[in-house]
Amino acid sequence: MLHLAVLHSRKLCVYSVSGILGNVEHGNQYQMKLIYEHNLQRTACNMTYGPFGGVKGRDLICIQSIDGMLMVFEQESYAFGRFLPSFLLPGPLAYSSRTDSFITVSSCRQVESYKYQVLAFATDADKRQETDQQKLGSGKRLVVDWTLNIGEQALDICIVSFNQSASSVFVLGERNFFCLKDNGQIRFMKKLDWSPSCFLPYCSVSEGTINTLIGNHNSILHIYQDVTLKWATQLPHIPVAVRVGCLHDLKGVIVTLSDDGHLQCSYLGTDPSLFQAPNVESRELNYDELDVEMKELQKIIKDVNKSQGVWPVTEREDDLSVSVVVSPNFDSVSQATDVEVGTDLVPSVTVKVTLQNRVVLQKVKLSVCVQPPLELTCDQFTFEFMTPDLTRTASFSAYLKRSYTPSELEGKAVVSYSRPTGIPRVIQCKFRLPLKLICLPCQPSKTASHKVTIDTNKSPVSLLGLFPGFASQSDDDQVNVMGFHFLGGSQVTLLASKTSQRYRIQSEQFEDLWLITSELILRLQEYFEKQGVKDFACSFSGSMPLQEYFELIDRHFELRMNGEKLKELLSERAVQFRAIQRRLLTRFKDKTPAPLQHLDTLLDGTYKQVIALADAVEENQGSLFQSFTRLKSATHLVILLIGLWQKLSADQIAILEAAFLPLQEDTQELGWEETVDAAISHLLKTCLSKSSKEQALNLNSQLSIPKDTSQLKKHITLLCDRLAKGGRLCLSTDAAAPQTMIMPGGCTTIPESDLEERSVEQDPTEQFTNHRHLTADTSRPEVSPLQGVSE
Repeated sequence: MLHLAVLHSRKLCVYSVSGILGNVEHGNQYQMKLIYEHNLQRTACNMTYGPFGGVKGRDLICIQSIDGMLMVFEQESYAFGRFLPSFLLPGPLAYSSRTDSFITVSSCRQVESYKYQVLAFATDADKRQETDQQKLGSGKRLVVDWTLNIGEQALDICIVSFNQSASSVFVLGERNFFCLKDNGQIRFMKKLDWSPSCFLPYCSVSEGTINTLIGNHNSILHIYQDVTLKWATQLPHIPVAVRVGCLHDLKGVIVTLSDDGHLQCSYLGTDPSLFQAPNVESRELNYDELDVEMKELQKIIKDVNKSQGVWPVTEREDDLSVSVVVSPNFDSVSQATDVEVGTDLVPSVTVKVTLQNRVVLQKVKLSVCVQPPLELTCDQFTFEFMTPDLTRTASFSAYLKRSYTPSELEGKAVVSYSRPTGIPRVIQCKFRLPLKLICLPCQPSKTASHKVTIDTNKSPVSLLGLFPGFASQSDDDQVNVMGFHFLGGSQVTLLASKTSQRYRIQSEQFEDLWLITSELILRLQEYFEKQGVKDFACSFSGSMPLQEYFELIDRHFELRMNGEKLKELLSERAVQFRAIQRRLLTRFKDKTPAPLQHLDTLLDGTYKQVIALADAVEENQGSLFQSFTRLKSATHLVILLIGLWQKLSADQIAILEAAFLPLQEDTQELGWEETVDAAISHLLKTCLSKSSKEQALNLNSQLSIPKDTSQLKKHITLLCDRLAKGGRLCLSTDAAAPQTMIMPGGCTTIPESDLEERSVEQDPTEQFTNHRHLTADTSRPEVSPLQGVSE
């Protein structure tokens, strides 16, 4: 007979349902009568039923408790209880009558199957507390039949078998939907883009397929045929259970239960409509009038596209205006805190960001960022503009925190907000911190290891006018020499030639040349713009300092490799530390503990090694970040010199910057060397390619840390060589043709099979790193090289 089993947290009740034919308008009546009940000793989680062990004509009930015990009940009597091995939290439970086994998902995120016969003959749960000697004869160990690792927790398990399809085990995970065979092999799986809440497989009309209803937390019900989405419908609630039934001869009614206990009966099908719309009166078309109307509409569309373009024109007046003002003077009381600079007093300068709104805006967020080691006293602000035309000001101070030179003095103020219509907007405003924030005037040095000479087409300008505040009273008569002392420790000397139109920058540190060189060019441009001179241009004709640049690359790469070795050692010591802990824990738990055999000494020594390695990793990360900042400064300088050397346009310099500066900082997964090598290889393969064979080369699609930097240095050298021979940087595919490269007059062909073994005899004064080339270019037009240098 058919009965109803209800599982409570501490009780199992079985009811019989009987119906009485109604003689009045209220209809039939149904009654539930309690047949028997079981009081449970353990808190129940879920249950399943079926003909366990192949019994015929009746069903047995299996209840899973919270602590992982399977309790089997045979009608009014309790049969046995078994504990699941390696149990932590209960998962869904289902019974397969085809294989006579229980299927569940453990806390190890594995689908596990246990045979009923193995459960029945395993060790009794009541004897679990006995000693090990008694356990050996009390039964067999509970062994799993098969397991499948699905990598996530499961919400529900359902076992179905229809006439036209094979028996399947369906498992609904947190992000995936699995269909398994009886032996645990995956038949198919479907990755879900949303969080599911319930599911139900049911019979499909197609041969060999199964339909599945899956509800999710977005209140949407999806219908899949195997892995193909066939239908999706919106529900008024989040379904926690779903079934398909037949109500009043209406088949296919979907019954869903909400999380607050409401039932809803839904129906996907639609009944045919008997109403037929009457035929409209047919009238003859006047094609002449249609042609005239079509031409007028096309003219209107054409005029709109001409005046506004494809996209609608936004409002000319912004909802919010942002301006940044950097104070020309230092703060009277320095705001620098926790600085690591060697000098006694580190100055700070005040930056004010002003916001003015035109409409009402809420939760306007202002974020300010500068390049390390520069630091801000506050970098996050939130404003509320409850009425139009309000002005808000955010003030903060910037200072140098650590004892090395930043790669840029430029900062960004980014404002994010949402318009009243809900459209998100972002406004960005750049500002530049003063040079005197990071360096002080000092006595110029006559000797230096690294020198860069910049040529101009105008007469030299007094350095006192270009750099006010960096010349002391004693240097008023010697304005062609000026010294800069960075707070990080290094010195830079700037010399202006009295006879020629040249400026020389020299320093003991190659990367420190960048900021002074950049600042010199920017101030020269501003000076000549104020004088009304429009044809001012700078150039560079010396040898490209690639050898110094390569030394910084090797230093950075060496720190990266050292960091990888330290992390491997730390991982090994951590594994050793945990192994010793386990051994000690086993000794301490033993009733008759054995001697420690110096395990405590070994544990203490390993702990000290782990701490020392962790400190070494942290120190190496700091050195690596500092080295990467210096590498960025040197990269900026090399790009600037290449642009001045080859008179590159702003677009070409932007391509170089994108290739050489793709990362803001190194990460564990991606580093500077492999990223730049891939970018430069792409340029050499496309716009700077010499033949069709180079274009056919396939680049390595997987970026991984290289063994050394020789390949990267070879590609950088080859890039400069191709540019020296007239190569053109561009992103268009037309320029990738093999014969589009323009050779400047006077350049001879250089064999590029092996850059290190070139023997082309030319003027030794025009030396280019480790090979020679000609820099004379009489065929190229004059292009302003500084469009991409100034911001």
